Amino acid sequence: MRIHVLLFNARTENEGIHTIRLATPDGRERNIVMMFESRDDAERYALLLEAQDFHVPTVEEFDSEEIEEFCGTCNYEAKLIPEGFVPQSAEERIFLSPPETNLDDTDWERQHEEGAEAPSQPSPEEASEMSSAQLDDIRRRLEGLL
Repeated sequence: MRIHVLLFNARTENEGIHTIRLATPDGRERNIVMMFESRDDAERYALLLEAQDFHVPTVEEFDSEEIEEFCGTCNYEAKLIPEGFVPQSAEERIFLSPPETNLDDTDWERQHEEGAEAPSQPSPEEASEMSSAQLDDIRRRLEGLL
């Protein structure tokens, strides 16, 4: 299935994907990547972010499996936002309109400034458990996101 996500600095070394950070009941945080079924919905959400003086994202089309795999490597959650989405809870309302507060210091900006590795890279422990073919596949897919 083809979906749309919001990217910042698309096709650059400093590319970042838009996530929503929500607190869990146990006080931890989770990052959610919204996968919009409708390009119009993704563009509307991008305009709402821009109206809040947030970084201006671009809408990019991907295969949903590619984004879900990327999310799995980063410990993010992928959330499909179907066309005509109607929220069923207060938490789901955030998928229609961004929160009024945004991060001033984004992870992808901080990593670029520090020259750090992206969080999407597996830890040394995870890498040793993966085959070379699996690592090559992940690299290929991540490069496709750039």
